[in-house]
Amino acid sequence: MDLLIDSFRDKDKILGILKNIQLEAKKLNSKVNIMEVCGGHTHSIMKYGLNKILPENIDFIHGPGCPVCVMPKNRINQAYKIAQQKDTILLTLGDMIRIPGSNGSLQKARSEGCDVRFVYSPLESLKIAKENKNKKIVFFAIGFETTTPMTAALIDKTLEQGVDNLFFHINHLLVPPPLRVILHSKPCNINALIAPSHVSVITGAKIYLPLLTYNIPIVVGGFEPFDIMDSVFRIIKQINANQAKLDIQYNRVVTMEGNLRAQELINKYFVTREDFEWRGLGNIKDSTLRLRDEYSRIDAEVIFDNILPKEHISDNKLCICGDILRGIAKPTDCKVFSKVCTPQNPIGSCMVSNEGACAAYYKYKDVI
Repeated sequence: MDLLIDSFRDKDKILGILKNIQLEAKKLNSKVNIMEVCGGHTHSIMKYGLNKILPENIDFIHGPGCPVCVMPKNRINQAYKIAQQKDTILLTLGDMIRIPGSNGSLQKARSEGCDVRFVYSPLESLKIAKENKNKKIVFFAIGFETTTPMTAALIDKTLEQGVDNLFFHINHLLVPPPLRVILHSKPCNINALIAPSHVSVITGAKIYLPLLTYNIPIVVGGFEPFDIMDSVFRIIKQINANQAKLDIQYNRVVTMEGNLRAQELINKYFVTREDFEWRGLGNIKDSTLRLRDEYSRIDAEVIFDNILPKEHISDNKLCICGDILRGIAKPTDCKVFSKVCTPQNPIGSCMVSNEGACAAYYKYKDVI
């Protein structure tokens, strides 16, 4: 496996594809802005300094593909409120525990005595529920289409095993809807997309076909430096050929149809939510998932409905995460970046998540 990965980090291969990019870049009539949608791509770009070696007329723009970053304060507030309830254990994944809401983060709630835990795998929730039968266990589920099958599998096992004290607060997001909003906005300076690869393993690349109406190249690219540079090369070749096609660069993993079994499991338990407020993007129709009505007995939003805050909460006025997620600003445009706002003292969500653009710029600031 290491040898396989090393081949996509090989210096000579990367410099070879860079020469091809440079040749194509000379033919461009104007600057090309490429949005890498996924935060994983952003971190690879910054880690390997790919943004520094590209020709000046090619630039990366960072997108909304970080599930923690786009989660609005209202949803954090709901998790915080659930955690405060008697005989309740709130479970979530990784970075969500550090995202600040109106009252602070879930980490703060834990310091105040609330039973908040992060799990490495959603399936750990079953064990915790069985060990605490006298308590309500709430799994705060997050992520794009990549992690949704894991939540669906957990629900499947919860029902199969008759576990009646495990509930679900669903915050699963879909990639295409926010991209439509961004590409439809005026002005829009995005000329191409590097689409998320792990999402595409589940959904298939077919989910991006409707976005071709915006007449831009879309390449599903892998996360290694050669993958990203190869994706850039394919995009520039398309632009010079006056084409706008969907291309799968990450074809060693991604297919057009995706994982049909995972899609079936997702459709079994979830439907699209009519409205959901995205951080920095506002309400987007049919952009996230919720539990089907027939599973309301395990839906935390139903069980805790009477205590959940539902009002809109504005972000800190100093934070420009919203602009970064829309691709109209970069972390270095923020006045508080790396000064007041750091990973140790995050003002906004883009500095918290391991996939956040601000976190990437901070971690690799010596490369910028």
